[in-house]
Amino acid sequence: MNDKELFENNCLPLFWLEDEETVETPKMTPKKDLQTLLAELEDIQNRIEDLSAKEWLLEKRMHFYKAGFSPQ
Repeated sequence: MNDKELFENNCLPLFWLEDEETVETPKMTPKKDLQTLLAELEDIQNRIEDLSAKEWLLEKRMHFYKAGFSPQ
């Protein structure tokens, strides 16, 4: 009998009963204190502000470029 016939006759081969899947447990990162978290949050906020300033500058440059004021 092949595997399909065994399956249809509810006769599963023994290797089908083996659990080969292994679940990886997530690695725990060390907990940080409040001051470290606040410092990281401030760094993120500063990066967001810097990116917003760059975005504003690029928008102004695009406005001048589209208006034809760009240097040739």
